[in-house]
Formats: sequence, C-alpha cells, structure tokens
Amino acid sequence: MKKLVLAVAVAASSLTFAQQFGIKGGMNVSSLSKDADLSDQKSKIGFNAGVFVNLPVSESFSIQPEVLYSQYGSKVDGTTVSTFGATTITEKNSFSQDLDYIAVPVMFQYKLIPSLYLEAGPEFGFLMSAKQKGDSSVTTTGGGNTNTISTNGTTDIKDNVNTFNFGVGIGAGYWITNNIGINARYVAGVTDVAKDRVSGDKVMNNVFQVGLGYKF
Repeated sequence: MKKLVLAVAVAASSLTFAQQFGIKGGMNVSSLSKDADLSDQKSKIGFNAGVFVNLPVSESFSIQPEVLYSQYGSKVDGTTVSTFGATTITEKNSFSQDLDYIAVPVMFQYKLIPSLYLEAGPEFGFLMSAKQKGDSSVTTTGGGNTNTISTNGTTDIKDNVNTFNFGVGIGAGYWITNNIGINARYVAGVTDVAKDRVSGDKVMNNVFQVGLGYKF
C-alpha cells in the first residue's frame, strides 16, 4: 500500500513538473453559417489572445486547456436596385456583426514528432459583447437629379444573442524552438447564435485561427 501511495505521489509530482504554461495570440477569420445550406456570409477579421497550460498524459499525448478572448462574427454587403417608372432607387448596405467571447478550448494533442502536433477538442464560449455596426445609403435617380442619403451607427444586440456558444475544434501546431511555436485551428460551431429562435434556420459561429504561442 505504501509503495502504491509513493508511486502515485511520484507520478503526480512528475506531471506537475511537466506542466507548461504559456500565452498565445493570433488572427481570427470568422463567419456565420446557416444550418440548412451552410451558406457563409462574408468573413470578418478579428483576433484572439489568452493563456494556456499543457498537461502531458504520456510521451505522445497531452491535454491543453486555454482561456482566450476571441472575436467572432461576420460581414454582410449588399446592393438592391429598384425601378419605378423613370425613377431608380439604389440601396447599399454594409454591416458587421461583432460577437466577442471568452472562449475555453480543451484540446487533446498528439505529437507526430516532438515539435509537431495535431489537436482536436471542444470549445466553450461565453458571450461578452454583441454589436451590429453598419453603413447604408439610398440613392434616388430620376428626372435628371440624383439624391443620396447615408446613415451609419452601432446597435447593441446582446439581448438577441445566445450567451453560450459550443464548438468543435481541429488543428495543428509546430514548435519552432522550445518556447516559440505557430498554430492553426478551425472551430465549427454547434449551438445557435440566436437566443430563443422561433423560426428560421439555425445560425452557427465558424472561425479559422492562426497565431503564435510562447511557453514559459
């Protein structure tokens, strides 16, 4: 019994010693996809930044929990032209949906070689901010005259967005040195972005991430 307790203590001590803490950050290329046809809106550029701890399970496997501030969302651009007799009305809209989360990925990593790994695992997201920013213009042309009215502004849409987001990530990384590495990951959303949806297609977050990591 004493030997078993000693062995467990030594193993726990070794695991604790092997833990590696670090920081990471990079670029997000995000979009929103419909459940029915997976047709993406235009991608939006954002960033992610945070901390991680790598917990070795064996020589080849490890678990890496992370806590990141991560910007999701999408962009939409559209133009509508309507003609009424001799009058033409052109409406242009350009807006972005900015969804900011505290994301908690838990990645299970497998080392192909000591410096190269593959990873996959769940991501839990907690909504911090949700805003819609947009510009629109309406141009009326007729009778030799042209008139344009432009508007822009920001609307808080947090009350309409689900405060919890769940996704599944898959990616890879390479440690250039013992402390500095590069990584890429794609996270596909599973939960609906909209809160209390009554009708219509389910819409989900999707993001491709690239960045740098540093281990202390």
